[in-house]
Parts: sequence; structure tokens; C-alpha cells
Amino acid sequence: MTYTPPSSFTTRPTLTGTFGMSASTHWLATATAQAVLERGGNAFDAAVAAAFVLHVVEPHLNGPGGDLVGIFQGADAVTPTVLMGQGPAPAGATIEHYRGEGLDLVPGAGGLAAAVPGAVDAWFLLLRDHGTWELADVLAYAIGYAREGHPLVAGAAATIARVAELFRDDWTTSAALWMPDGHVPAAGQIVRNPAYADVLDSLVHASCSVRDDGPVGRAARIDAARRQWRTGIVAHEASAFLAQPHRHSGGGMHAAVIAPDDFAAFEAGYEAPVMRDFRGRTIAKAGGWTQGPALLQTLGILDPLDDDLLDPSQEAGAHTILEAQKLAYADRDAWYGDADVDLDALLDDDYLAERRALIGETASAEFRPGSLGGRTAFRPPLRTSYDAPAVGTGEPTVAHGEARVTPAGETRGDTCHLDVIDRWGNIVSATPSGGWLQSSPTIPALGFCLGTRLQMTWLEPGHASSLVPSRRPRTTLTPTLVLSDGKPEFAIGSPGGDQQDQWQLLALLRIIVGGYTPQQAIDAPTLHTSALPESFWPRTWTPAGAVVENRLGEDVIAGLERRGHVVTRAGDWALGRVSAAGRDSAGVLWAAANPRGMQGYAAGR
Repeated sequence: MTYTPPSSFTTRPTLTGTFGMSASTHWLATATAQAVLERGGNAFDAAVAAAFVLHVVEPHLNGPGGDLVGIFQGADAVTPTVLMGQGPAPAGATIEHYRGEGLDLVPGAGGLAAAVPGAVDAWFLLLRDHGTWELADVLAYAIGYAREGHPLVAGAAATIARVAELFRDDWTTSAALWMPDGHVPAAGQIVRNPAYADVLDSLVHASCSVRDDGPVGRAARIDAARRQWRTGIVAHEASAFLAQPHRHSGGGMHAAVIAPDDFAAFEAGYEAPVMRDFRGRTIAKAGGWTQGPALLQTLGILDPLDDDLLDPSQEAGAHTILEAQKLAYADRDAWYGDADVDLDALLDDDYLAERRALIGETASAEFRPGSLGGRTAFRPPLRTSYDAPAVGTGEPTVAHGEARVTPAGETRGDTCHLDVIDRWGNIVSATPSGGWLQSSPTIPALGFCLGTRLQMTWLEPGHASSLVPSRRPRTTLTPTLVLSDGKPEFAIGSPGGDQQDQWQLLALLRIIVGGYTPQQAIDAPTLHTSALPESFWPRTWTPAGAVVENRLGEDVIAGLERRGHVVTRAGDWALGRVSAAGRDSAGVLWAAANPRGMQGYAAGR
């Protein structure tokens, strides 16, 4: 059978040009990135400026108290580089302490779930080493929106409405920031965050202590701001405020364990990517402390199969893709973490062939990790339900309960993503997240809260993803860089927690195998498996679960159900948050963005 051709309809064109391209999950961030390019900045300047705007305009999806994973390649570089912005567990975050608090899971909301914030230091590091602009100029956009205001997006208003009772009754500092008149703000209402503007101003002021006007002085100014972030008001105010007992998911009152020394000890850094070839391209991802290699495993399982089995718009293809993902994600949950993950074995062709042979004609309802060198695979607790009150939320793209989406197809939000490519050939893909306004109580002196990435760790010892002080939680953040003949072709990524690489996979298959344009691939109907232990509290799973957009069609959906998949219909335009930017073989730049949720946009010329 042939691959399903793309629809002649797209929600917007794949943008093309020769100057520079930007795409992100919010139009103001995209416009900011493009404005930086127009003023002579490069892709790194543009990405950092856009990222700080995302802190302000998508506060329900990311924040300065959160984290990020990026992947980029400079115009003169011979290989991609991973930007590591994932902070570790605090020194006091031990399994014994959390068990002593009566917990069997790390909470999904509250200060005990906070890893050391990593996003701000990572963005500053990228700007120092690869950007050209001064810190004051880069942060001016975010400071302006925080101090002067911006229209609140509908998703943020809906998120505040969901946690309004928690804010009023318990997290009163959050209510003071997000419900200052006692009411949930309406979508489109102008909101301001002067406390966060003051924090950014303080970082700019710290940088101004260095007077050297040359490149050495510029780097020193950015490093001065980094020191201020790690050792100044942010570290001390956050630690002191969250040391007060406050409500966590599950309903309990707990004090956080994060301390100023934890902030001071962390520095963002660079790492080598993990790469695998697929159908004439090379796919580059972050390492086994992220879920990124699961995408490479899935592609390796699918690579030798006929094209129709890689087509999510056909029943056999959709089934095969779902089953391959289950196998890859079982390995993720069994083996991945901030430890010595044997990726060579997990990506070995013979091993992947063994995994491929497990795909049958019907849906598996089992958790089936592979065996590596005779070692016993970790089996996380497999719960289909969790009996505890949900206070706040975990990762906002995941709806808790029977389904991940409402009957109307509404998701609970997602993370953020941005892609930028400039006329010189610099390219950046980054997925910032964490520190959502619903993560933990707002620190009043700072105007933001800390993140909840530690909920991805287990309170069962001895595993690569167990909670261990100074160890990074295994994150879902997973941007992608695609290379052709060793040169960057495009950056791509998506919000969505456990779905990030699943949604990217479908876009990659449709672009690389199906010949779709980027916008056609992003617009096309999407699906994902829910037959995995969620990375976010309460960490339940749905054996044989599959979530689909109705536009896949009744024949495909009914066929999946006949094969034993437990299908949740999400609505017509409910899944997927992919954006991308790149350069074609003729040197033409392009960008495309997700239309779902009416927030993501691409821009360029």
C-alpha cells in the first residue's frame, strides 16, 4: 500500500524566506524572536529573548523557576550540541525524608517537588557563548511585558480558574498575583508581574558592574548576572518562603527542602547529543537523562518496515506505531535516568530487531521492557488509578482521571517550545517548561514559583530515576535537530509531557517518509499511546490505551479498537503542539507552527 497523501488543506502555509525564521507556542515570543533577528541579532540572541517572554506570557506553561532542554548548532560547528538546563534534586531531597513525610510518590504540586531551577542559567550560558547581544537588550522585551502588561491567553485564564479555590484557601500569595481583585481574570485581560520585572532588572543591574566594553566584558557581565541569580535574592527568597509548610498535591502540608546552597551549586552546561540515522536523515537528541532516546529507539524499530506501516493515517500503520512506542517507552521507564544508561545497547540494531519482533496484530496490554546484559529491568509501580485529592496539577498537558482529555477534546495545556534559524545558518530548538503558576505557591518577592520536575523521580531506591540528592530527574523535555548529509536541516519540537516525542514522531514520519510539507505534517491528525506510566503525578497508566484525534477517521479508529486498543477520542483538533524551522536543500529557510489552541505561530521572511 502507498503512504496516505497529505490533505490539500492546511491551516496556514509553511512560511519560506531567506532572512530568518522563528516559531513558538505563543505569537508574542515568535514576534520577539523575529524582532531580534531584524535588529541584527543571531538565532541565539533571538531564542533567549523569546524564552524570557514565554516566562511572562505563558506563565501556566513555564517560568523562571523551571527548566529546559535545548539542542543547537552554530553555523561553523560540525555537530549539534545539547543545552542542559535541568537542575538536580536538592541536597535534602532523600527518599527517607519523603517517606517520613508519609508519601509514596513525589507530589505533583508543592515545594517538595522542586528541583533546582535550571532554565535561567542555561539561557544566560547560551547567550554568553553563542549570542552577540548585551543582556539588557535581550531582557528588555520580557521586562516590558512584565511591567507594562500583556493580554492573558485563554489557557492561562482557564488554568487559574481550575486552581482558584486552592489559591484562595491555601496559596494566598498566588491569589494575590493572579487574582488580585479576588476574581479569576478573563482571557484577554491585561495582566502584569512587576515583581518578576524587578528580578530581571536586578540581573541587568548586576551585569552592569562590569565596565569592559569588549567581548570579554560582555561575557563577564552575563556571568555576573548568573552569579546574582544563583546566590542573590532568588535563592534566598525562594528557599525561605518554601520552608513554610504549604499544601501539596495529595492534600498534605509539607515544607520544601531546597536551600540557598542548592541554587549556588548548580550551573547549566553543554553535552554531546545522541544521534541515529533514519531514512537518509540523522536525528539528534539529548541523552538518557531525558526521554529523547526513546524517539531514536522507536525510529530504529520502525525503520526497516514497509512505508504503509509507518503511516499513522492507516490502521496497520497507526497500530504499528503505537506498539513500537510502547516498547520504547517501557525501556525509557525501565532504564533511563541521570545515571550510566547503556544507550549503545538500547539502540543496537540486533536489540531493536528483538523489540520489533514483539509487535503483533493486536494491542499489547503488558509493560514490556527489554533485558540488557542479563540485568533485571526496573518495573515502576503500575497503577490505573490513585486515590488522593488532586491539589494543583502535575504536568498541565495531562488530564487526570479516566481520560487525558475532556469529552470536548480540551487538553489541560502543555509546555512551551521554540525554534529559530537565522540567515547565517545558526539553528536552535528548545523546550522550556516547569515553574507553572500552578506548581507551588508564588514567592511574593519574586513573582514566580518553583517547578515540580522531581515528581518524575521514584521513591523506590536503586533505579536510575530514583530520587537521589544532586541527581537530575529524568525529564520529558525533548527538542530535536534533524541533519541531512551532516548539516542541520530543521529543528522541531513540541510541548506535551510524555507525548512530546510521540507527536514529533508522527510529524517526522510524514515529512521524511510521506513527503509532507512541514505544515501539512503538523496539521495532520495525531495520536499517541497512554500505555505507559505517566511521568507526572499521580503516575497512572492505561494498559493498551490510545488517544486519537477524530480526524483519523472512523475506519482507522474502529480498526484500532478491533485490535484491542482502548481508544479515547480527543476531538478533531486536540492533540499535538509541534513547531519547526529549517532550511531546504536550495538554501530557502522555512517555518511552521501548530494551530491547535490558537497560540502557536511562525514568522519570518
